[in-house]
Amino acid sequence: MLKNKVAVVGVTGSIAAYKSAQLVSDLVKEGCEVHVIMTKNALNFINPITFETLTGRKCLVDTFDRNFEYSVTHVSLSQKADVFMIAPASANIIGKIANGIADDMLSTMVMAAKCPVLIAPAMNKYMFMNSIVQENIEKLKRHGYQIISPAVGRLACNDTGIGKLPDVDVLMEHIRHEIANEKDYKGLKVLVTAGPTQESLDPVRYITNHSTGKMGYAIAQAASERGAQVTLVSGEVNIKPPLFAQLVKVKSAEDMFHAVKENLSESDVIIMAAAVADYTPDTYSDQKIKKSDSDMSVSLRRTQDILKYAGENKRDKQVICGFSMETENLLENSRKKLEKKNCDMIAANSIKEKGAGFGTDTNVITLITKNDVYELPIMSKYDAANVILDRIGKIRN
Repeated sequence: MLKNKVAVVGVTGSIAAYKSAQLVSDLVKEGCEVHVIMTKNALNFINPITFETLTGRKCLVDTFDRNFEYSVTHVSLSQKADVFMIAPASANIIGKIANGIADDMLSTMVMAAKCPVLIAPAMNKYMFMNSIVQENIEKLKRHGYQIISPAVGRLACNDTGIGKLPDVDVLMEHIRHEIANEKDYKGLKVLVTAGPTQESLDPVRYITNHSTGKMGYAIAQAASERGAQVTLVSGEVNIKPPLFAQLVKVKSAEDMFHAVKENLSESDVIIMAAAVADYTPDTYSDQKIKKSDSDMSVSLRRTQDILKYAGENKRDKQVICGFSMETENLLENSRKKLEKKNCDMIAANSIKEKGAGFGTDTNVITLITKNDVYELPIMSKYDAANVILDRIGKIRN
């Protein structure tokens, strides 16, 4: 995701500095070029050799290090960086930056940075809530610095409360959101449906399907990274939602229909990746549900066709992409769906295809429009999501 990107990671004097090593490792694994700058107090918590081993680059500490290749390092690196994250950020470094003090390599580098600067505070809860620290944080926000709210939990001082450095996956998501993709969807509102719906037979049992929501969640993540304002309408799944998407949880097809209907008119792009149960029981009454030791029959009716409703109520310049999962006649059935549901594009796949369908981290998709068929090779669902967004962008233009 971060191949050919350059990240600068600042590490200050905090017990949470150990998390910075995992952050740097994860950045490197995603192809990012990483440079680490430590304050002298940070040396008390973690050895710079750790970062040098992970990055293959000298860890910067001293502004006037004579053993480093000559250059005005704080200027050259700040111009090269795509993103600058300070994690953990102590009250000291926050105060320095807020008041324009540049007396070490880290604070000097921040003053010269042109890229987005993300600051993740980590400290005792009483220190964090101190009015002066809060005032400095608000000042940084006014000057365009992004503050990542600390987590709540058990702190190193044995207190419990706000002040923990967020988990590394949260820090990584903030970095990806800034630099993983160009912001070609900035200003657009994208509505995504994901996951399965559940139709209750009685208070215990329900009808559902095998959808895990992975494809829809990947689309929501990719769209938010590309600058879109994303609303994710999701059935019951076991996936952490994208940090920068607005999550609307639903259970039944009717719940999903109403959530889509509520957001439909304001959305520029609608991507229906949810696997909606086709039928729902007419009633929970014992007269309709007949039980025996060997079987159970129930009177069913069709659920609301959400994709068709969206197509029938499509406004000008709105793009709708539906999904089609087929066992046979992939192109023929998907073209019929494209026309019948008034969609602009159908993302179709066969559940018989290896690496496609429910529960996998990959997909094999064919994108179908009125005038084109575009077959994708097997790829990760995140990569497939970006291709889908690319094709939708071409339709919009």
